[in-house]
Amino acid sequence: MAAAAAAAAAVGGPQPPQAEMPAPGLALDKAATAAHLKAALSRPDNRAGAEELQALLERVLSAERPLAAAADGEEAAAAGGGGGPGAAEEEALEWCKCLLAGGGGYDEFCAAVRAYDPAALCGLVWTANFVAYRCRTCGISPCMSLCAECFHQGDHTGHDFNMFRSQAGGACDCGDSNVMRESGFCKRHQIKSSSNIPCVPKDLLMMSEFVLPRFIFCLIQYLREGYNEPAADVPSEKDLNKVLQLLEPQISFLEDLTKMGGAMRSVLTQVLTNQQSYKDLTSGLGENAYARKSHEKYLIALKSSGLTYPEDKLVYGIQEPSAGTSTLAVQGFAGATGTLGQLDSSDEEDQDGSQGLGKRKRVKLSSNTKDQSIMDVLKHKSFLEELLFWTIKYEFPQKMVTFLLNMLPDQEYKVAFTKTFVQHYAFIMKTLKKSHESDTMSNRIVHISVQLFSNEELARQVTEECQLLDIMVTVLLYMMESCLIKSELQDEENSLHVVVNCGEALLKNNTYWPLVSDFINILSHQSVAKRFLEDHGLLVTWMNFVSFFQGMNLNKRELNEHVEFESQTYYAAFAAELEACAQPMWGLLSHCKIRETQEYTRNVVRYCLEALQDWFDAINFVDEPAPNQVTFHLPLHRYYAMFLSKAVKCQELDLDSVLPDQEMLMKLMIHPLQIQASLAEIHSNMWVRNGLQIKGQAMTYVQSHFCNSMIDPDIYLLQVCASRLDPDYFISSVFERFKVVDLLTMASQHQNTVLDAEHERSMLEGALTFLVILLSLRLHLGMSDDEILRAEMVAQLCMNDRTHSSLLDLIPENPNPKSGIIPGSYSFESVLSAVADFKAPVFEPGGSMQQGMYTPKAEVWDHEFDPVMVILRTVYRRDVQSAMDRYTAFLKQSGKFPGNPWPPYKKRTPLHPSYKGLMRLLHCKTLHIVLFTLLYKILMDHQNLSEHVLCMVLYLIELGLENSAEEESDEEASVGGPERCHDSWFPGSNLVLNMRHFINYVRVRVPETAPEVKRDSPASTSSDSLGSLQSSRRPKVLQRENSGTAQVFSLVAERRKKFQEIINRSSSEANQVVRPKTSNKWSAPGSAPQLTTAILEIKESILSLLIKLHHKLSGKQNSYYPPWLDDIEILIQPEIPKYSHGDGITAVERILLKAALQSRMNKRIIEEICRKVTPPVPPKKITAAEKKTLDKEERRQKARERQQKLLAEFASRQKSFMETAMDVDSPESDIPMEITTAEPQVSEAVYDCVICGQSGPSSEDRPTGLVVLLQASSVLGQCRDNIEPKKLPITEEEQIYPWDTCAAVHDVRLSLLQRYFKDSSCLLAVSIGWEGGVYVQTCGHTLHIDCHKSYMESLRNDQVLQGFSVDKGEFTCPLCRQFANSVLPCYPGSNVENNLWQRPSNKSIQDLIKEVEELQGRPGAFPSETNLSKEMESVMKDIKNTTQKKYRDYSKTPGSPDNDFLFMYSVARTNLELELIHRGGNLCSGGASTAGKRSCLNQLFHVLALHMRLYSIDSEYNPWRKLTQLLEEMNSQLGNEEQQSEVPILYHDVTSLLLIQILMMPQPLRKDHFTCIVKVLFTLLYTQGLVALSVKCSEEDRSAWKHTGALKKNTCDAEKSYEVLLSFVIRELSKGKLYHEEGTQECATISPVAWSPESTEKYLQDFCLPFLRVTSLLQHHLFGEDLPSCQEEEEFSVLSSCLGLLPTFYQTEHPFISASCLDWPVPAFDIISQWCFEINSFTERHAEQGKALLLQESRWKLPHLLQLPENYNTIFQYYHRKTCSVCTKVPKDPAVCLVCGTFVCLKGLCCKQQSYCECVLHSQNCGAGTGIFLLINASVIIIIRGHRFCLWGSVYLDAHGEEDRDLRRGKPLYICKERYKVLEQQWISHTFDHINKRWGPHYNGL
Repeated sequence: MAAAAAAAAAVGGPQPPQAEMPAPGLALDKAATAAHLKAALSRPDNRAGAEELQALLERVLSAERPLAAAADGEEAAAAGGGGGPGAAEEEALEWCKCLLAGGGGYDEFCAAVRAYDPAALCGLVWTANFVAYRCRTCGISPCMSLCAECFHQGDHTGHDFNMFRSQAGGACDCGDSNVMRESGFCKRHQIKSSSNIPCVPKDLLMMSEFVLPRFIFCLIQYLREGYNEPAADVPSEKDLNKVLQLLEPQISFLEDLTKMGGAMRSVLTQVLTNQQSYKDLTSGLGENAYARKSHEKYLIALKSSGLTYPEDKLVYGIQEPSAGTSTLAVQGFAGATGTLGQLDSSDEEDQDGSQGLGKRKRVKLSSNTKDQSIMDVLKHKSFLEELLFWTIKYEFPQKMVTFLLNMLPDQEYKVAFTKTFVQHYAFIMKTLKKSHESDTMSNRIVHISVQLFSNEELARQVTEECQLLDIMVTVLLYMMESCLIKSELQDEENSLHVVVNCGEALLKNNTYWPLVSDFINILSHQSVAKRFLEDHGLLVTWMNFVSFFQGMNLNKRELNEHVEFESQTYYAAFAAELEACAQPMWGLLSHCKIRETQEYTRNVVRYCLEALQDWFDAINFVDEPAPNQVTFHLPLHRYYAMFLSKAVKCQELDLDSVLPDQEMLMKLMIHPLQIQASLAEIHSNMWVRNGLQIKGQAMTYVQSHFCNSMIDPDIYLLQVCASRLDPDYFISSVFERFKVVDLLTMASQHQNTVLDAEHERSMLEGALTFLVILLSLRLHLGMSDDEILRAEMVAQLCMNDRTHSSLLDLIPENPNPKSGIIPGSYSFESVLSAVADFKAPVFEPGGSMQQGMYTPKAEVWDHEFDPVMVILRTVYRRDVQSAMDRYTAFLKQSGKFPGNPWPPYKKRTPLHPSYKGLMRLLHCKTLHIVLFTLLYKILMDHQNLSEHVLCMVLYLIELGLENSAEEESDEEASVGGPERCHDSWFPGSNLVLNMRHFINYVRVRVPETAPEVKRDSPASTSSDSLGSLQSSRRPKVLQRENSGTAQVFSLVAERRKKFQEIINRSSSEANQVVRPKTSNKWSAPGSAPQLTTAILEIKESILSLLIKLHHKLSGKQNSYYPPWLDDIEILIQPEIPKYSHGDGITAVERILLKAALQSRMNKRIIEEICRKVTPPVPPKKITAAEKKTLDKEERRQKARERQQKLLAEFASRQKSFMETAMDVDSPESDIPMEITTAEPQVSEAVYDCVICGQSGPSSEDRPTGLVVLLQASSVLGQCRDNIEPKKLPITEEEQIYPWDTCAAVHDVRLSLLQRYFKDSSCLLAVSIGWEGGVYVQTCGHTLHIDCHKSYMESLRNDQVLQGFSVDKGEFTCPLCRQFANSVLPCYPGSNVENNLWQRPSNKSIQDLIKEVEELQGRPGAFPSETNLSKEMESVMKDIKNTTQKKYRDYSKTPGSPDNDFLFMYSVARTNLELELIHRGGNLCSGGASTAGKRSCLNQLFHVLALHMRLYSIDSEYNPWRKLTQLLEEMNSQLGNEEQQSEVPILYHDVTSLLLIQILMMPQPLRKDHFTCIVKVLFTLLYTQGLVALSVKCSEEDRSAWKHTGALKKNTCDAEKSYEVLLSFVIRELSKGKLYHEEGTQECATISPVAWSPESTEKYLQDFCLPFLRVTSLLQHHLFGEDLPSCQEEEEFSVLSSCLGLLPTFYQTEHPFISASCLDWPVPAFDIISQWCFEINSFTERHAEQGKALLLQESRWKLPHLLQLPENYNTIFQYYHRKTCSVCTKVPKDPAVCLVCGTFVCLKGLCCKQQSYCECVLHSQNCGAGTGIFLLINASVIIIIRGHRFCLWGSVYLDAHGEEDRDLRRGKPLYICKERYKVLEQQWISHTFDHINKRWGPHYNGL
């Protein structure tokens, strides 16, 4: 190596930089050099070659130049004289490529290497936002993902897969059988092709082995050079990014190498993992100063990589010994994590010295962690290790991550890299914690780790060899240490417990998630989890970690003022518990499923209990929780609970063997119970001063993603405690926790020292509800997984109908996906189909679209509806009500129960034997006393009791009867009379016995003011004189209790006594130890009225109370009659459907029946009670105050009912109104609202103003107007002439060209005419408005125009944000709220006049023609300046401004009056044509259609006519003359060819002529004039048809016709025979050149049809029909005549007779001939030859154009939107990668227009033109302001209408009938044809504005 060293020295010498270029000779020919070197190296003795190559590489790949230049700024680069750093680097890369290829071409080299790729794995790496697939059916690991290509190549039909957008990036797992099943591999990766791939020739990659180490080392040197330790903790991200940008080409080069396939990857692996070459190159020992410097920088960077790191700010500022003392490292971490080093000595004396903070036992990590490497400074042995180190230092640059991941298909590399990654794990955590971009960095870390740890084999190997588990747990622990604070739970001053601070960034920003998710990922592997569960040291450490979260985010109830700042830390707290504690727990639980795993459970339970004990000690907990505090976070309790549950359910462990002693159980139940009580307090608004966030916590605690890790384990733990503790003690604890002990007294008044009166009722309800849940919930007490799933599903469905996806979301599933119930799994679907019916997505007429919903089956309501489960699972209280309402509706509908039912009682799954003790709660005296007291209070109407309380009381009694222990013998019972019990209420603890026990007297303490005090106490109170639970043997305690509190029924003292007994293990001390109740601070002496003792006479038993309640509820005396007296059968088969649903009365009957069943004695007593004539209910002693509240309640109830009734009535009215006024879709149900009534006796049309409510005619000075919406429309222009609709293009080949649309054809025609004829004449020959025509629609309501102006004024001043812009004249109709933007004045006119005009006159057609001409000739003077005329003018202006200028101006001379003239009659045309389309394109249905009902054409015509009359057509040019007179001087026209002639009359559009003629007449028009115009125009139309026909047919056909027609010419009705006319036309036109020059394209024009008389007739009828339809519509609107309905084939004859074209005497026997409608005003042959002459003179010069103009397409099909493919994926795959035509980038939000198929960028700035984004621009060009776009990435349709837009919804639904907006779920979507039809309907009928409600302005930004 001497030569190499010398070369290096030479290079490092003091020459100027440019001398460092390789010697000129080499530079000239890199290829030759490379070839020479390769040859030298191939020789057997290649030392010389190797040295030469090394020297060359030293020169080429020196890292000194580029970055130095970059770092010192531009001067250095300039000084360098070369091309700056970039040039040198490129040069180096070029050299590398040449050398690798060994003199050949680099591309050929790449191809050669690729040939040796054994592509068994795909391994494609992608970054965030990439669209990938996941198939749960094929995945072994839940993280499995596939690239789109592999997914579509594989076969996944019927699998549970979805498409997703990658969050963090990922890699394709196709071909990796560790992660997915082989059946899912795609075709490319199925073949294990390693066998048939030849060996790689040695010399192919020989150069790579020499060159790459230098190249990678060079890269590392750059990285070392570029990194500077950030000063003062602020990493200078700018610098880092700069370095990375410079290195971009190098890293890309490496990335390209990895893509060459397996052969190259194995070379790279060798290079990256070879320790020797790393040592040689990087030791930094050479004489090269630069290399030494670089090594030093590396060592500095390494220093900070250890965990023991002095600059961490430690908890409490305790300084840790310097990094050198690594003894702490192991100890500190393992156990005493709270301490982090020694405490200051002062602190230490406070403790008992030996123990650190938090009385923690210090635990060493388990033996195998003697290796201290976890905490130590890193040491690197290979390039790979240092590369990863720098990758972390630079915070995971994307390019580096991709390179490192691209190498993973190489197995050897994969193992090496995983080990390296684990080795750097602690360092990663430190970098992450300091990073400013922790989100991006987290994603990149997970991008890598998920590829490594999802593979079980690999995870197991690393766990064994590198102590992966120890490292992970330690690192997590270390991470959390940095944000601990002192816990304030329980004992604020002396607490030694530390918890995480949820306000810290670490928790708030979820910075810990990458590490936690790795941990969860490796725990999902059985082999790894087993190691964890066997390792005691690890378990201890883990429990320490979990205890950091125990009691975090403590809430303290605000009692005085509202909290100033509502902290939102609770999000962080819930997320942390779920992710860092619960999910690892579920992961571990999934491996404890079988008996063999008992040991694991014992381990976890053992260390969990130890941690709990430590925790109780640390917070100084004795027996009472601190008041007004609650934390929702008890992960240790929940670990304990869940492992217990698993032990009993799956591992057959004996429960008692893993339970602690009674004292511990008592402690364990306190905090979970505190949470349940706090929930009730929060819902009772007692925490209202803490702000909304406390409600948020209460909701999150029960919400579906959290409930099975939070509330379920808590309730289960309480159930376990209840089953093992003394029941009396437990029940008393519950009532005390809920603060309602004081309420449980027989007295009608009491004082509650801890609760305000207004909260008492809801807290009592809370306590009873909790007991019901505790006793009836079986989630962990014996239900199987399927039963649980079913119960959860039923509960959710009962609350509301649900979509499939929301159900999946709402059903809590174990967060670990491997737990068995995988969403979408078999059991989910099968249970769903068993309990629910699918309701397909439907439409409501209002246009709101429903999704596919699941609704409970009837039998589910009947047998499975479980109110308890519903209450447990509701996040909002209103859901419980909703479930009850739905249940009520079901019962009414099925006729099972008419009234208001109570929640039904549901039979429970049997209890698992381990939990039998739970039922003792139901059979304890304390509960019975509570039930008795509450029944009595309800019967006596005491305050603060509700139906809900009664309901729960009865529920508990029923539960007790269902679960009574043993059938008692009647003999034993009969002995036990009241004599036996002197010291307590009830004789025993069995509910069945106690029910019949009579209680005579009770002594109570009451305030002196209470009504009970007045009575004398009877003498014989001895029998039952206790109002409390204490026995009379303990007077001392009694007095002490009562001195401080207003309380007699003291459950509390009883409970305390029990507690103390257990703690002190001796009952003798019990009396002394009971502490006085601490609550005396609430009732200051004197504040409360004096208490006195009263004795109440009761004389009731639970049974008698129930029977009296029955009377009370039914409101009748003696209403209860024992059913078994009539029907003894009842006792034999007790399950009677009659009792299963009903109200309180039913419930009482059911309970009495069950009581009678359980014991003969009860049966007898019930009968006895019923026999005694029931005494009247004792007179109510009600104080005035109580009376007031009762009245208030009643009044409220009544008011509520009244309100309900009113609302219902209002709703039905509104519904009927909506149906008549608003319905767009159903013509049948509507009564047409004619605007003018056609009754002759009314002289004038009367209008109602919807603003001022007055009715009257519209007059000149106070005109009335119709509310209208004017909008520009291009719907007509979208008609096409072919039948099948166009498809949306989904490949590059399919493109849509708009040349065959109606708009395009009309455009071409007009421009053709304008080329050859006079402009003014052209503008009268056609209509415009096919694109951008103005459509006028109305809701049919009228208002005074002055009222409207003031209405608009008020809208303008209204500050509320409306969905429309008032400045543009937009408003909503004041009556029906339909959107509108103008008012169309009604022309004052009377109807009688109308009728006069309609009388047929007997004038001849010639007279009428003259009259028409005269009337048209009169100039129309604009009426005098009245209000009406002003309004007419302003509305005309509105109409003009509705559309864009380009759609109005077609003349060559801008602003010519002809333009306005054309525009005005075209508006009429547009509206008539659109109405025709709304009627389905023909008039067969007849009648006034929906469009007719609210048509404003009549008014519109008046406005247009008024304006058209201002322009008079010069009588010379009036087409009317050409139609009705023969002109003499025909030849004179031909002379002046230069000046442009007029448009020949046969080129005119007849419908346009009709509108011009009619609008030029003075209004109102006379019917006979109208008919006259129509008759004349029909002759022209018919002739046009003949001419077109003659042009279409072939030469032979023409000569044949010419011949046959000529023969008949002289018959009588020759003018009405089409054959004669046709032959005449042909003869006339043959004079010109029209038929010539056909020889060439003969075939083109010939239709292959042979023209029979029938087909000719049909052709002519079809040609004339469009005109007849429009004309009939016009007649219908102008004269109010109804349209007859008919069959399609007779449409022509019906319409022509309706229009008066058919002579009345026309016989209908022989087939109908269209020619019989002709009525020639002048001799036919003369006028035809005159018309043909014009054509001939034009075709002389332009035969081709002349012919084209004659062939006009008259039959347009209805407009349609583009047809969409069945499956959404076809659209998505094509468009989401399609590039934008403007900027050639892939748009962020691509969209496609559904009208014309144009691809546009939504919100894309690249395509913006003059501040208009592309979608808005397109909506103006394509739809004149209306655009319908499909957003590709969201599957949603967006509508743009003018300046507003709205999200319409989706027309693609998944298999369950749901939309998938934003493709979040990624399930396959299919077209919903009904929805698409609705969309199309709304587009055609222009009703987007009316039907869609949520509009917003788009500010041109879409």
